[in-house]
Amino acid sequence: MLDLLITHATLPDGRTDQSIAVQGGRIVEVSAGLDAPAHETLDAGGLLVAPPFCDPHFHMDATLSYGLPRVNQSGTLLEGIALWGELKPLLTAEALIERALAYCDWAVAKGLLAIRSHVDTSDPSLLAVDALLEVKRRVAPYLDLQLVAFPQDGVLRTAGGVDSLRRALRKGVDIVGGIPHFERTMADGAESVRLLCEIAAEEGKLVDMHCDESDDPLSRHIETLAFHAQRLGLQGRVTGSHCTSMHSMDNYYVSKLLPLIAEAGVSVVANPLINITLQGRHDSYPKRRGMTRVPELMAAGVNVAFGHDCVMDPWYGMGSGDMLEVAHMGLHVAQMTSQGGIQQCFEAVTNNAARLMHLPGYGIAAGCDASFVLLQARDPVEAIRLRATRLAVYRKGRLLAKSPAATSQLFVEGRPGTTAFMPARS
Repeated sequence: MLDLLITHATLPDGRTDQSIAVQGGRIVEVSAGLDAPAHETLDAGGLLVAPPFCDPHFHMDATLSYGLPRVNQSGTLLEGIALWGELKPLLTAEALIERALAYCDWAVAKGLLAIRSHVDTSDPSLLAVDALLEVKRRVAPYLDLQLVAFPQDGVLRTAGGVDSLRRALRKGVDIVGGIPHFERTMADGAESVRLLCEIAAEEGKLVDMHCDESDDPLSRHIETLAFHAQRLGLQGRVTGSHCTSMHSMDNYYVSKLLPLIAEAGVSVVANPLINITLQGRHDSYPKRRGMTRVPELMAAGVNVAFGHDCVMDPWYGMGSGDMLEVAHMGLHVAQMTSQGGIQQCFEAVTNNAARLMHLPGYGIAAGCDASFVLLQARDPVEAIRLRATRLAVYRKGRLLAKSPAATSQLFVEGRPGTTAFMPARS
């Protein structure tokens, strides 16, 4: 007897009336019209069953700290960094863990079951590192949490920055991070990329580097990152996050840059909510959007994913852990409003992000983990349009969260009594 059988499901690739059979925490069969005895059955009623959402770029050490010790009045990146510097001496492990666990609760409720979080290693006490390692241990039964050693103040700019980062890796942090555009000079930034990539190669780690989070078209550390990824044989193991300077670069240079990134097997993470908020701050009008060239990168064969980046922290006072909100903003900023473009934005918060994060057992297919989300939508386009309710969230066959369907009662003569904002289909 099966542990769980889901029937009448629509899948993100367009297949309809599919059954998903689950045994021992894994999917054992996906087929049309399967009928088999099971301890638990769930009729999806033609709604969308998708793999869990993944956030490949987040800052969990700062999340839910909005207003501490004060609010970012300008809303700028630099004031956010300065504010984080004011907050760090006031942090306690207990408060940091409590906020991070609360955010993970939000994530699970939104069907977000894999998060890659950068954790600041600039403080030699590594308090945030120890706290998030404890969070990672606690959430492991229900959420995959990857940690990136992130020298927020610059690995070369900070006294002992390299040593602190290496100690974070020894403690169990998974990935090597960096912030080359925040080093003292462009040359120091390039040197930090070389050094950090060599540390990753030496330690057998992945790389995920904040790259060119700037409106300066001459901030070109993504090129250096791609070069060292190839030089050190790190293809498929390196990510450049943000890459917002590419929005301001001239087209000729980008025409050379895109193939280099693709050949180096470097993935790119755009953070639509935050990129559109923090970039273009020195412009009057016209104002630059700031987000990197998502459709062009995708067309060049680069794996592109979307991250949330911030939720209620020194940089951004909004957010709820909803990756469909991220995808919704992404498709608007990138003008990816064709049916194919919207589908690509759904992939950017599911399959593309999972590939970048090297998540094993991800997907809706036989042999994959039985982790999925039942959405109150009939396809990925409708899911993003509605930021669809997560009716049920499963991880490895176990129900983690459920929500009632979103409907509104109507008291209008001659009209139906309810609406769920889903037009009828023939």
